[in-house]
Amino acid sequence: MKNNKSRNGFTLIELIMVMIILGIMAAVAIPRYLETIEKSEVASEDAIVNNIMVALENFAQNKMLTEGRRYWPDNPFDALAKKPEGYTTSRSNDDVDTDGEWIFNEFNQIVHQRNDNSRFYWQYDKGTQDGDGAEVGSLGERQQMN
Repeated sequence: MKNNKSRNGFTLIELIMVMIILGIMAAVAIPRYLETIEKSEVASEDAIVNNIMVALENFAQNKMLTEGRRYWPDNPFDALAKKPEGYTTSRSNDDVDTDGEWIFNEFNQIVHQRNDNSRFYWQYDKGTQDGDGAEVGSLGERQQMN
């Protein structure tokens, strides 16, 4: 008489195959996840910088109506009704040490630190504030800090 024992469980080969499949899936998913995080940070920065640009234009229009000439404030964040989350009044790049922090530094740059500790800035020029030659300024493109 044969002894028929039912075998429950997985073989070693089956377990190894499952681990290989999971490894391949993780190798594909992790870079995509990191790319998604970077894209969301770029979109967030773009939204805040666009809000600053709109606020600066509104500030200049308001100054034109009240004072007869258009100009931008010394600190671009002063034009905003509500400052972005993470904004601090620090004036030094060395003080940017928190993820998501925004500052306006002594080099007239709007600086943002991302969650991966990289820092990006936009050069701010408030323009000329002298009499009839007064002109509004400009806000540069995003650049990565060294």
